[in-house]
Amino acid sequence: MATAVSTKTAPITLTPGALVEVRNIIEEKKVPTEYGLRIGVQGGGCSGMSYLLGFDKAKDNDEVYDLDGLKLIMDKKHAMYVLGMEVDFQDGLNARGFVFNNPQAKSTCGCGSSFSA
Repeated sequence: MATAVSTKTAPITLTPGALVEVRNIIEEKKVPTEYGLRIGVQGGGCSGMSYLLGFDKAKDNDEVYDLDGLKLIMDKKHAMYVLGMEVDFQDGLNARGFVFNNPQAKSTCGCGSSFSA
């Protein structure tokens, strides 16, 4: 079954630094063009839920967004947990990686990759 591409506004944003890093990874890892960046949540982590971030093909229950030319894929059920979230990329002496700034999180763990809603 073909998946329709949505033109809706994405429920999350990526900072310019995060967009650059994602595009670098796509190029370095030679991610196929039919794949997009999947962002979502899953049960687990020290606070109850953890973030998903990876490359995947869109599935039937997904919404697909265009974020500055980057295909963003998200399961429709995950939107309520990440609405308004900003994904950033830090490359400093103390930390390197993606950072999730989620206004829907009631609490987060020390590492920032787990939250409760």
